[in-house]
Amino acid sequence: MKSYRKELWFNLPHRMDFVHITKDVEECLSESGIREGLCLVNAMHITASVFINDDERGLHQDYAKWLEHLAPHEPVSQYLHNRTGEDNGDAHLKRQVMGREIVVAVTDGRLDLGPWERVFYGEFDGRRRKRVLVKIIGE
Repeated sequence: MKSYRKELWFNLPHRMDFVHITKDVEECLSESGIREGLCLVNAMHITASVFINDDERGLHQDYAKWLEHLAPHEPVSQYLHNRTGEDNGDAHLKRQVMGREIVVAVTDGRLDLGPWERVFYGEFDGRRRKRVLVKIIGE
C-alpha cells in the first residue's frame, strides 16, 4: 500500500468564503500515482471546513446567509469563547456545522464523486494563512 500527503495553503481576504478545490485534490491524486484507495481532505484549522456539494454560486450565497443566521458574527460579546480576547466564536460554530473533513473513494485513478459533487474549502475566520491536508492511501 502507498501513502501520499500534501498540504494546500490558503490566505483568503474575507472573513467567510468558499473555495472550489476539486482540481487541487485531483492534482494531488495524480501526483500520488494511487489508482485504488481513499482520499482524505481535512481542514487543519478549527475555524475552517472541507465539504462536498454542488458548485453553484447561489448555493454558496445561501450557505453564507444561513450560517450567519445560525451563528452571527456580531455582537461578538454573545460568545463566551470571545472572552479570551478573540472575536471568532461564531467561526468555531460554523465549522462544526459544515464539518472538518471529507473522504472520497479513489477508483481507477479518479475521485469517485457523484455527478454534481465537488470539493470545497470553507473559511469562517479568514485573513490569515491556513492549511488543508490531503492524505491518500491505496495501491
